[in-house]
Order: sequence, then structure tokens, then C-alpha cells
Amino acid sequence: MVSRLLKSRAVINTIGRSMAAYIRFVKRTSHVSDDPPNFIENNLPDTPLIIAMWHGQGLLLPFIRPRDDIKVAIMVAKHIDGDIVHASITPFGMTTIRGAGAGRKGKDKGGFAALRECMKALRSDTTVALTADIPPGPARKAGLGIVTLAKLSGRPILPCAVVTRHYWKLNTWSGFTVNLPFSKMVMAGGNQVRVPRHASDEELQAARKLLEDELNETTARAYQCAGTKERGISAKGEPPAFGLKLKAYAVLTRAFQPAASLLLRYRERQGKEEKTHITERMGYASVGRPAGDILWFHAASVGEATAVFHLIERLVKEQPTLRILLTTGTVTSARLARKRLPDGVIHQYVPLDAPEFMTRFFDHWQPTAVILTESEIWPNMIREARIRRIPLVLVNGRMSPTSFRRWRKQMRTANPLFSSLDLVLAQSDRYAVSFERLGARNVIVGGNLKIDAPPPPVEKADLKKLRKAIGKRPVFLAASTHVGEDEIVADAHIALKADFPDLLTIIVPRHPDRGEEICAMLKARGLTAACRTFDPAPDATHDIYVGDTIGELGLFYSVAPVAFIGGSLVPHGGQNPIEAVMHEVVVLSGPKVHNFEDAYDTLQAADACIEVADEKDLVGKVKSLLEDPTARREFNARAREAVDGMRGALETTTRAILTFLPVAQRPKKERQRAS
Repeated sequence: MVSRLLKSRAVINTIGRSMAAYIRFVKRTSHVSDDPPNFIENNLPDTPLIIAMWHGQGLLLPFIRPRDDIKVAIMVAKHIDGDIVHASITPFGMTTIRGAGAGRKGKDKGGFAALRECMKALRSDTTVALTADIPPGPARKAGLGIVTLAKLSGRPILPCAVVTRHYWKLNTWSGFTVNLPFSKMVMAGGNQVRVPRHASDEELQAARKLLEDELNETTARAYQCAGTKERGISAKGEPPAFGLKLKAYAVLTRAFQPAASLLLRYRERQGKEEKTHITERMGYASVGRPAGDILWFHAASVGEATAVFHLIERLVKEQPTLRILLTTGTVTSARLARKRLPDGVIHQYVPLDAPEFMTRFFDHWQPTAVILTESEIWPNMIREARIRRIPLVLVNGRMSPTSFRRWRKQMRTANPLFSSLDLVLAQSDRYAVSFERLGARNVIVGGNLKIDAPPPPVEKADLKKLRKAIGKRPVFLAASTHVGEDEIVADAHIALKADFPDLLTIIVPRHPDRGEEICAMLKARGLTAACRTFDPAPDATHDIYVGDTIGELGLFYSVAPVAFIGGSLVPHGGQNPIEAVMHEVVVLSGPKVHNFEDAYDTLQAADACIEVADEKDLVGKVKSLLEDPTARREFNARAREAVDGMRGALETTTRAILTFLPVAQRPKKERQRAS
């Protein structure tokens, strides 16, 4: 009822007329000035113009029109907001052209038709006004549509901003600004941007960037003339300053520093820290700094570290003199790193995110660039890098819907952090949009590094022993399980034994330290179980074998034709299915896979993986696959083809990271590109 009422023409017209009255009221009660003086009149000889503004800054746009005899059409979207804008500007003698840019996903929102209408308007001596950035963002990043219009029409683009000293800024992707009355109002214009009729793609990109810079400068100057500064950006385009919450975070973490050693000793007794490396967690280096430029990679735990191992290997191969430091935060990831990293790559534990610890760490290592992985956002780390003007890059970027919603509720905290990232290489379009809406200014879709990773390594001697121990027993693997899933797998094993009396189920928990706990649960269910840390291989009496070791998942994939990938029947978000595919294992998962949504979507579209809803469903699907080797081969063929189509992240990410090295340190091809 309410929705239908809001969409009614009468209501829309009433809202529009009210907005028009409010806009006039703001002007009547404000002191109005131009910057530069008379800039509108000075540009009249070049009419019709293409007037460009940033999204969220257009409430006072009607006052750009200098005289009643100047025809102006404004491009607005085809949704209800656009209907309201149409109703609010018609009282000022302006018309609208309905449509919007396609945005990142390329979905046409009437933009092509609107472009044609803009061309017609310009040919009929009508000035066209439109926003340079495209919903849903990123804000303040000009799209190609407006410069394409300038190219096709031959008309100049005039960057404009109309601001007031007093305003409200809403928490929208564009920071929609409500100008307030009884204020100082400034109408500012920038230098015209002209695009040659035969501009190449490179020239279009250059014009787009020039317009972006001109609009940023014009908007910042308008606020400066009004006697204020726009919240969220600065005149130089620098990331916004850390606000009250981030400053409070720095104060609290600084106060925590004296107690850090006690906390770390407590964690060491729980097996969560390594005694010989505790000082690293307070920023003290355990090895000297090598000479030359250092790239600092940070990966929080096993999953993130696995994603960058092959990236580090590729960089070392391309640039043998390059020095690389990898930090991780967990015992398991540290042990895996020491096992998997190439010779010459240094591993340290990451310092706790306290100001003094981070300062000490940066003082010692002096990295050339900081490469963060997936979703690692630590305020004091980012602050220290910003102070030292060290580039920050986020690779393999992803963000869960829950994390995105949490950040969006605190944009004054999120924006200074995410806008500090010099480059974000997101795994997918969906993640890219999330990072952009949180303030990241340079985001590209790089793909998922885990898809380009080689299969998890397997020690041949261990594989031979394990296969000999298993013999001809059918095997079902539950990989990367989380709390709550081991019980489901145990009950599924009991049900499957009715059809496969000698079935061996292997459980590899996501966190190996749960091995003994899982074995105790299995024995309480009447099952015989063994942990790999105590038994190198299962024997004929073992129902379930628990792989509670680090870095051996590839070994277990090598002996199992079917695997359930954990974290997907509990609210975790799933684990990586690609490693199983690379070992020609049929993938089953629960429905909760948002952490790897793109990979699962691709596999499901190719009919190359199977979703299970619960224990009963899991039993039925595993039974069917164990009985049908032909179906397994067909699944594997489709899965490998689907995965091959998703590759490319390694090359994109490598090229991007190399640009942050000094030119002299880059490979020959990269030096030639830079010059």
C-alpha cells in the first residue's frame, strides 16, 4: 500500500514541487557567489555545453542555468528517484533525459538510448547536464560515457559544483548532500575538457582522467570558497583523515601494549603462539634486514597464505634479486610458510596491531610496498604505511556480506581505511563494488589467485604408504570441516556403512588442533578412529581417519574420489573447492558458500559440483557417486573445464604488483612499459 502510494504520480509531483520550493528557499536565504567570478557567462559563447557534476552534488543544479532563454536538459535515471528529480526541476524550465550509465556490470539502464537523446539535444542547441560518476559507484570516478558524448558531439565538458557552507551528507554510495539554508552558496566552474572527434581509446581514458581531476579540484575549491571542506574527500584527493573512532582505537591499543607480553604468553600455553617467536608479535625482528627493496606480504592464516605462495614464487622467478617478507598470524600458517616458501623469502609473525609494535616493525623492515591479502584491514598498520607514504595493495580481495554491512554502518571509520589502499585487486565484480562503496579509489577485478594455484603438494613416499594402508577400501573425504560438521560426517559414515561395510572416511578439520577432540567425539559414537599425528596411516579396524596435520590436504585428496568441502553446512561461508577439482575429486558442499560464491556459481553452472542440504542428502549423494565411477569421471571433466575458464588472476596480480617496485627493480619488459 505504502509502496503504491509513493509511486503515484500525484505523490511524486507533490514531492517534486516541495523540493523545488526548498531549493529556491536555500538560494533566497544564502549569500551567493561565483568562482571564478562570472564563470557561467564567460562560458556562454561555447553553448551548448556538457555540464558535469559529481553524483550526490546536484540538488542546487538548477541555478547553473544563467538565463531563461538557455535550454538545459538534465540526464536522470529511470527509477522513482529520477521521477522525483524530474518533478523538481521542471518548475525551473528544464527538461530531463531519462537513462543512466551501465556501471561495472555492464547492465544497460537506458544509457544507450539516453546517449542518443543527449546527442539530439546538443544538436538542437540544448545544454546537457549529467553526473560523471555512475551508480553504484565508485563515487568520484568519472565514467567513459560522458567523454564519449563529448567525442561524438564535439561539445566541451564544463566541470561544475554548487555547494553551501552548511549541509547534511547522507550515508549513500555517493554521499548525497542536502544543502541547508541561511548559508554561503558557491557556484564553481573548472576548465573545459574537450575530446577530439577521432580520439583513440587511450585518448578517451586520458580525457576521462582529466575530467575526474578537474571535477575533484572544482568541487574542493567550491567548498573552500564557501568556508568549509567536504567531509569525505580533500582538495588534493588524499584519503580522509582518521576520525574519532580510529583515533580512539589507536589510544586503546597503545594502552594495551604493556599487557601484550602476558597475553602472548597465555596464548603460547594454549598452543596459539610459538615460544621462540613471541617477540616478533611485538614488532621485534628475529633476522636482519637484507639490502635493497622489500615487498611485505601479509596473509592472516592458512587460507590467505596458500593464496599468495604461488604469487610469491612467480615474483621471485621473474625477479630473482627481489626481497620478499611474508608475515602470518597463526601457528599453522607459520609452519606451512616455512615449509612452502622459496629459498630467500623471509617469514615473520605479524606484529599485534598496536602503534608502537607497528612503528618498530616498519622501522626495521622499511618495506617498499605492503601487499595485504583478501580482507586484512588493520588500522594501525594502515596508518603507519600512510605516514611513511608506503603504497598499500590488497590482492585477492573479498568481503563477506556480513562484513560489508558492518563496515557500511560505520563509513566514517571505513572510508579513511579503504581509501588508503592504493590498489585493490578484487576476486570478482561483486567484491569490487563492495570495496568501492567503502571508499577504495582504485579497484580492478583481478580474479581469484586460488584458482591459479597449483594443486596442493603431495609427498610421494607418504602417498605410497597411505594407499597401501587403505588398499581397496572405498574412501570418502570431508575436507576443511568446521565445528558442527564433524558430527554430521560421523553420522553419515554410520549410514553409509550399510552399503559400504569397509568404508574409510577421512576427516581433515580446517583447524588441525581439533584432531583429538574430533577423535573423542567419534569414539563416543562407537566408531574406531585414529589421528594422523599419532598414527601415520589407518589400519583395517579404523572407521575414520582424522588428518590433523598441516599442509597435507593434497595427500588426502589423492586417495579420495569424493569430497565434502566443509564450512558450508554451518554459517561460515565455505572453503576452497578448486583444490579438490585439481586432484580430480568430485566436490560436494552445503549451501553456505558465500566466501567462494563465484567459484561455486561457475562449477554449479557447469553441473560440476553437488550441493547437499543436510546429513540425509549427503549420504544419498555420496552413495550414488561411490557406486558410479562413470558419473565421477564426467563430473571431473566438467569441473576441470570450468576451472580452466576462471584462470588469469596470477598474471594480472603479478603485473600490478611489479608496478609498485622502483623502475630499476622491475623486469626488462616492465621497465620498457614504464618508460
